[in-house]
Amino acid sequence: MLLSERELFLNHLAQTSDAPVLLEIIAAKGCNMYDKNGKKYIDMISGIAVSNVGHAHPKVVKAVQKQSEKYMHLMVYGEYIQSPQVQFAKALSDSLPEGLESIYFVNSGSEAIEGAMKLAKRYTGRSQIIACKDAYHGSTHGALSLESHEEAKRNFRPLLPDINHIEFNQLADLQLITNKTAAVFIEPIQGEGGINIPTQNYLTTLRERCNETGTLLVYDEVQTGFGRTGKFWALEHFGVVPDILVCAKGMGGGMPLGAFIASAEVMHVLTYQPVLGHITTFGGHPVCCAAGFAALKVIKKEKLLTKMVKKEALFRKLLVHDKIVEVRGKGLMLAVEFESSQYREKVVLTARSKGLIIDWFLFRENSIRLAPPLVIKKKEIRQACKILMEVIEEIENKSIMN
Repeated sequence: MLLSERELFLNHLAQTSDAPVLLEIIAAKGCNMYDKNGKKYIDMISGIAVSNVGHAHPKVVKAVQKQSEKYMHLMVYGEYIQSPQVQFAKALSDSLPEGLESIYFVNSGSEAIEGAMKLAKRYTGRSQIIACKDAYHGSTHGALSLESHEEAKRNFRPLLPDINHIEFNQLADLQLITNKTAAVFIEPIQGEGGINIPTQNYLTTLRERCNETGTLLVYDEVQTGFGRTGKFWALEHFGVVPDILVCAKGMGGGMPLGAFIASAEVMHVLTYQPVLGHITTFGGHPVCCAAGFAALKVIKKEKLLTKMVKKEALFRKLLVHDKIVEVRGKGLMLAVEFESSQYREKVVLTARSKGLIIDWFLFRENSIRLAPPLVIKKKEIRQACKILMEVIEEIENKSIMN
């Protein structure tokens, strides 16, 4: 007897949860996804901040098709001159402040974090790394070491030593940064902590403290980059420039791509003692870079960032209810907080049944994530918010009846 796709999924794909969502999506376009029965779902999370220019944007698809017909993998990263890598790297450099001109392409955010950790240690000759509590930088061995939640780390120890944690947005903790610290890893806007925005004074003081101690400041813009917060890079909101910037997710236009970025001076240390100080086979895959470059041009040419203020304002206007405690965030990186994680779970499950895809944060379980594609139209925002309000009312009515 032939097994269904669902059965094959459960039998042959490694499971990391005992309760996978199990939606069988067969097509996606723009802000919508479609299951095998033709049911439409409004995607309000963009595959967790990946599909910033929407699913299957025609210009990204065309770039993928065109490049795949020329060549795909040729050689490990950094050996051959490959036009998609070169052109995309130049465009990324042009989008960033001075001193962030050397791009090392990898395949994902976790890989980019790993590369940035190695680079910081190699450049400074120090071993200590500081990260923020409630931050998420990935789940590979080194990236996991930066996490503050012991429950996530306990069964994978021993992890990397000499990792310390500070409270996000707390000035007093910055004194823990010393001349033994190689780098501070921080999200300019905290993601999995529930969308926490730092004060200007905090980031300015952090930069000053890193300068005083010879510590490298590393921004994790894996979620915030490529227009997610209303600026192309979240660092633009604050004017505080890091020594290393890490990006991924939205930068590939839906293809797997990440990077860590620094000055040519800092990056140069990976070329000697030892030579090939960092290696990747598929990092900067030409098809992925072609897709990423196309996505970057879509954001610029379609002027998606200029429309973000009004889109954010519309969400805030429509998301008003007694059961909504707070709406936090910038641009289309928003958190909607409820009174409890139990209530939030009801909202997520009921919304899914009504064709609205939302989810929650790793370290703020009473909040839902709203991170739709940047191409979302106002009518789609209204439709999504209408469904969300109906979901809350349905939950409330059931509560009264019970």
